[in-house]
Amino acid sequence: MKLNNESLKDNAFWEKAIITLPRFDREKMIANTKARPSWVHFGAGNIFRAFPAALMQQLLEQGHESTGIIVAEGYDGEIIDKSFAAFDDLTILVTLKSDGTTSKQVIASVASSLRMDTEYAALKEIFKAPSLQMASFTITEKGYSLQGRDGSLLPDAADDLKNGPAAPKSYLGRIAGLLYERFKNGAPALAMVSMDNCSHNGDILFGAMEAIAKGWCENGAADKSFLQYISDRNKVSFPWSMIDKITPRPDDSVRNMLASCGLEDMQGVVTSKNTYVAPFVNAEETQYLIIEDAFPNGRPALEKAGVMFTDRETVDRVEKMKVCTCLNPLHTSLAVFGCLLGYTRISEEMKDADLVKLIKGIGYIEGLPVVTDPGIIKPKDFLDQVINVRLPNPFMPDAPQRIAMDTSLKIPIRFGETLKEYKKRGKDLSSLKLIPLVFAGWLRYLLGIDDKGNTFEVSPDPQYETLAAHLQGIKPGTADSHFSKNLEPILSNPHYFGINLYDEGHLGEKVEELFTQMLTGPGAVRKTLANSVNMD
Repeated sequence: MKLNNESLKDNAFWEKAIITLPRFDREKMIANTKARPSWVHFGAGNIFRAFPAALMQQLLEQGHESTGIIVAEGYDGEIIDKSFAAFDDLTILVTLKSDGTTSKQVIASVASSLRMDTEYAALKEIFKAPSLQMASFTITEKGYSLQGRDGSLLPDAADDLKNGPAAPKSYLGRIAGLLYERFKNGAPALAMVSMDNCSHNGDILFGAMEAIAKGWCENGAADKSFLQYISDRNKVSFPWSMIDKITPRPDDSVRNMLASCGLEDMQGVVTSKNTYVAPFVNAEETQYLIIEDAFPNGRPALEKAGVMFTDRETVDRVEKMKVCTCLNPLHTSLAVFGCLLGYTRISEEMKDADLVKLIKGIGYIEGLPVVTDPGIIKPKDFLDQVINVRLPNPFMPDAPQRIAMDTSLKIPIRFGETLKEYKKRGKDLSSLKLIPLVFAGWLRYLLGIDDKGNTFEVSPDPQYETLAAHLQGIKPGTADSHFSKNLEPILSNPHYFGINLYDEGHLGEKVEELFTQMLTGPGAVRKTLANSVNMD
């Protein structure tokens, strides 16, 4: 049986496979959405299908909404071709629970899927619609950048600023062009909701839109009132949000399970842009989505599906709690040491006593003392759930290699904010032992040689070439050398750690010492880790 609109009519097959079908009139939903679109989402990856699309499915099934989501992809169009269009925009969501059970359902809330590069005109028509209430985004932190590593404008962005909104080429230029289309057609209100894991994500999205709008208004490519339109929060809002749901790449064990149910064409695909997609997504059961309640044109009743709406300050506290203390730093710690110690599953790492002590120390001992309680979620309870339930879940096929991607962009937030909070509160930075260990582990990881001396592929990172150049020539077994000249340009750079590590608590020197210890030979990473986490 293939996953498509026609196969959904065979109730007996899906019942036998124990896969829940959508409980709403999908054809009517698609027609309603076409007539009065309310929600467009940019970024057609796994997190979208496992979370926002599943939320809308709940609302449709409960009768709270009558329209679905239109999803658009602006970076990797193959996702649309191979994961949406080929399966009539349907997805199978497999929820992997910590007790070993699974639930499987067909997600059918996507009314249409569009490639931004070839179907931009269709998106323009959607953005003209007064009924449109929100455009949301899961495009990764990198997706919001107009500049390259050297600080200069990316070529497509530079062209867009010069040429105006008529035919933009960059992802963000096209988003701004859609807003300009809405502005020209009556300027109805809209919420632009980033759901990416970056601090103050709404401000980051607004900053990009503002920069483009200013450029267009200043060079006469756009009406000067356009900048005023996107800057008026009663017209266009950019709420902050915090999203949390672990959604690994599609796993072969899940594919095999679905194939055993009689489903065809469940194999995953790696696109030419290295995106891992399949007709299904696998995800954990736990999920959080907290959004600043700033929707000038109304919004779907997402609170009825478990989304928390609150004020900006509370979103900020929740985001900092999760990203800087209770989850993301633990993930990064497990990622770099997992790769060095030969692990391919996070859940397997959680059977390693040294690694468990590492993340408990980073969370409970070094992180919680400076976390701000957001009020709506208790930090210790959140951390308890992460350590005792979420990370050890043996049925979650999450890999340290996936989490290790873009670590240079993650460390200044996941750890740097904690360091700055220590400074702000006058706490002794020299008391930190495990956060410097993770920094040293990350640098050791960048060598691409594991603790047994085997080479491995370092996960993609936009700063890798720069970092690797500083570390050039360093290999395990060269611990008699002094690496200050190699490490100083990295450890002194606030771009990587939020602060100059040599300025506070001798952290730079600590990292140098720990890094050197990890180079003495095979097993040195394990020995350094064990010594550090078992110190009284």
